[in-house]
Amino acid sequence: MKSILLIGLGRFGKHIAMNLHQLGHQVMAVDQIEERVNDVLPYVTYAQIGDSTNRKFLASLGVRNFDVCIVAIGNDFQSSLETTSLLKELGARLVVARAARDIQEKFLLRNGADEVVYPEKQLAKWTAIRYSADHILDYIELDEDHAIFEVPVPNGWAGHTVGQVDIRKRYAINIMGVKKHGKLNLSVTPDTILEEDATLLVLGENRDLQRCFRM
Repeated sequence: MKSILLIGLGRFGKHIAMNLHQLGHQVMAVDQIEERVNDVLPYVTYAQIGDSTNRKFLASLGVRNFDVCIVAIGNDFQSSLETTSLLKELGARLVVARAARDIQEKFLLRNGADEVVYPEKQLAKWTAIRYSADHILDYIELDEDHAIFEVPVPNGWAGHTVGQVDIRKRYAINIMGVKKHGKLNLSVTPDTILEEDATLLVLGENRDLQRCFRM
């Protein structure tokens, strides 16, 4: 369990609060708008109404005590930038800030953000990859060159073992897990039999994945 300071409770921030609640983390939520704060009360440990660009107010939250500080402000980049910079000045351990444009990402990284999330860009890339290929059920980008794909077991592989298919040797791709009827098996061995109605979680370089599965 981690202690997390979440600043900005618009739609994005509220969804973060809800997911952190499901994961069992302690969350301090902050926003200037009372209605937004009230909306997330069922999902957070503590909540305060206040201006995160006010150094005195931000310092009163004890930002050093949080494992992660998330700046989820979406409609006021100036406030997001000031908040990010103040958090770092006050000794925040890890500052994660939201960007809506490439230039915002650059400014945030230069002014205190340790990491930047870019929801629209990341979702756009996921959507483009997911729906431009017939064989991708899900996609997780690890870096510019590597990803994890969830793909159906190809027709020619059904009934064969992982060792017989041997895509690690042929394509430098690792089968990380096999999913069937919603249950995920991560204990994959060379003797694991691939079944027709299962899906695979495969890890590798994008170009190798595309060659192997003809995406």
